Amino acid sequence: MNRVRHCLIVAAIWVASCATPAPHPPESRQIDSSDPSALKPVSAFTDIRDRDERSAAYFVEAGRVLQHPRCLNCHPKARMPTQGDNLHAHVPIMHATETGHGVPALQCNTCHQSANVATHLKSLGSIPGHPHWSLAPSSMAWQGLSLREICEQVKDPVRNGGRSLQAIHEHVAEDSLVGWAWHPGEGRTPAPGTQHEFGELMSAWIQTGAVCPG
Repeated sequence: MNRVRHCLIVAAIWVASCATPAPHPPESRQIDSSDPSALKPVSAFTDIRDRDERSAAYFVEAGRVLQHPRCLNCHPKARMPTQGDNLHAHVPIMHATETGHGVPALQCNTCHQSANVATHLKSLGSIPGHPHWSLAPSSMAWQGLSLREICEQVKDPVRNGGRSLQAIHEHVAEDSLVGWAWHPGEGRTPAPGTQHEFGELMSAWIQTGAVCPG
């Protein structure tokens, strides 16, 4: 039995044993939008004349990605990833080391391969995959934080991996693991908009002073 089949069996047993889904945590609710699958373009904010107010508005819109389940599941409160749109506990239970790859006996690549793997199970959809699949470092845990707190964390080199604001932009706009959020595989809702649009909003936020929303 190969490792993928083993993971599918474990996941299928868990799905079958669940009577009701876990409640949707308040912190994972998306910011209101007329179209939850879209992001407002940078041009939509040009009427905001106050530079600081416009900068904060850019981040609020970008925050619809940062607070989306596709991002929150990999930025959990503890060193344990979550799953699904309701942020339920990862199955099987995983404990990530600071490197984000799991303990030696059960690392992420035990089940997560270099690409998404379709399971052909309607209740499960697919197993996520990427060549660099891992959990975000503990310094970047932001489940449960307000958007302002996430903003301050993103800007802080002590908590963002030592990145400058320009490096942050390059990371969110070009990193393929970040880009997985828009190509999460069958059975998962993609993050709003596109990675390019998200990158443009973050760039506009930086160029206008990187002001955090109140």
